[in-house]
Amino acid sequence: MQATVRGFDPATGSGSVFLDDGTVVGFGPAAFARSGLRLLRPGQRVAIGCDPDGAVVALTLATFPLPGGAGQPPVSQPPGASPGAHARSG
Repeated sequence: MQATVRGFDPATGSGSVFLDDGTVVGFGPAAFARSGLRLLRPGQRVAIGCDPDGAVVALTLATFPLPGGAGQPPVSQPPGASPGAHARSG
């Protein structure tokens, strides 16, 4: 699933993103550490992976594959999201 960076604190490695439906979802330093990135900027498009409860556990640039190699837990879409589906509001 993709999202847009809402804010990022480089000192803590945590921040938040806007999902395409406008929902704000936060992420902690562990998710950022898995990304291999050094910085995120507001407005940047990212790919996110979530655990079964919907918490962001991985993120990276939208054009990069999500982390999840051998020995790492798999990441998935948030609950209720389906691949390729676009949220509609209004």
